[in-house]
Amino acid sequence: MGILSWLVVLSILFLCFWKSQRPKGFPPGPWSPPLTGILFYLSRKEPLKALDQLAQKYGPVFSLYLGGKRAVFTHGFSSAKEVLVTKGLEFAGRPDNLLVDYMIKKKGTQYIISPYGQAWKEQRRFSLMLLRNFGLGKKSMEEKILQEATCLIEAFAENSGAPFDPQPFVETAVTNIISSILFGKRFENNDSSLRTVLNILHQNLKLIVGPWAMLYNAVPLVRRLPLPHQRILTNVQKIFAFLEKEVEEHKTTFISGETRDFVDAYLEEIKKAEQKGSSFEEEQLRVLLMDLLSAGSETTARTIQWALLYLVAFSEIQEKCQKEIDFFLGSNSNLQYEDREKLPYTNAVIHEIQRHTTVVPLGAPHTPIQNTQLCGYQIPKGTIILINLHSVHHDESQWKFPHEFNPSNFLNEEGDFVKPEAFLAFSAGPRVCLGENLARMELFLFLTSILRNFQLSWPDKSRAIPFKAVT
Repeated sequence: MGILSWLVVLSILFLCFWKSQRPKGFPPGPWSPPLTGILFYLSRKEPLKALDQLAQKYGPVFSLYLGGKRAVFTHGFSSAKEVLVTKGLEFAGRPDNLLVDYMIKKKGTQYIISPYGQAWKEQRRFSLMLLRNFGLGKKSMEEKILQEATCLIEAFAENSGAPFDPQPFVETAVTNIISSILFGKRFENNDSSLRTVLNILHQNLKLIVGPWAMLYNAVPLVRRLPLPHQRILTNVQKIFAFLEKEVEEHKTTFISGETRDFVDAYLEEIKKAEQKGSSFEEEQLRVLLMDLLSAGSETTARTIQWALLYLVAFSEIQEKCQKEIDFFLGSNSNLQYEDREKLPYTNAVIHEIQRHTTVVPLGAPHTPIQNTQLCGYQIPKGTIILINLHSVHHDESQWKFPHEFNPSNFLNEEGDFVKPEAFLAFSAGPRVCLGENLARMELFLFLTSILRNFQLSWPDKSRAIPFKAVT
């Protein structure tokens, strides 16, 4: 090897060593290569346990490299509360993500991962207003959910003669709720266009948080290579094509002043925005629709699927819920959302499923909008902050039974439902989930409808997954 080659190698090694040095006052953590630091931990069989071990060694706030950038992890409730609530505005930013920027080609603001600022505030405020106008938190939305629950029960009944996969039926039912708000329409279980879009959304949610996305953000040389991250970009174009078709159909039948759904109302706002120069435009609408469609279907459908698994695994808990529902309902056919207050045990079971599974264990990343502190450490503006919600939901200082599935985590000594402060399934603070109320309503009405109509059991008890719970 020539002198020049040695100089290049030494320069690269020096650069890696220099970049791996933590600034003064920055949270501690293990030494790791700048490009692959976190991949070593997240590629393990049980990555959440690996993060737990790091917290045991370095404390409730520690740091790792995430695709060439330093990332800070919180562990447990206290540090998570400081980020989300106590200093919620200071940590309300979102870190830069080159892949996402390229995906949407800077066409708009995504309310989930967009930076904290005027455009985000404007889009979030308007979106929340529209969601409320089209039924969020109202009796009309409850009726839509119960209608979809009826369709779901019918689909289950038609297939109950033999073991079947409930996933496609659950996904269609949940997606139809957000679709009725966004597009004023619903899809049938066998609709191929919906199934294609949902499959693409599933793929992208996995790929965007995976190693190839990190590599794309960290190494410019790989961005045009035919690697797996290209599938993310192709998938996004397919989603935009689906949404473009929906928007164009609305434009052809749009009547000013007669808003049928979210798309109509947004198109109406675009006309007003032409005069005042705001962030409302068609490109933004498509990005927002992709965001809302994904957020409004993925996590709720996944939670219901986990719920079915837990109810099958713990037949005694399932039976106790059914007895409570039957006793309350009597001869009546349907529950109402307000009835959750009269069904403390069933409500506790639903929340315990959310706590114990934590379907989005690290939540959405945060970043400080200015230099600040976290648990005494210095956190520069723009640092990636990842909140380990799984650790919050298993924090021994916050839960009576942190490591087991036990509805008593949400019940007091009198058997009344209580929601501990450490329950963060929908996050908290300024960037709390926009659709929290809708998701809560869906989970209660869908799951109680299923419990009211079916006895859930393993297809083959000899292959049952072992679980441990206390009733």
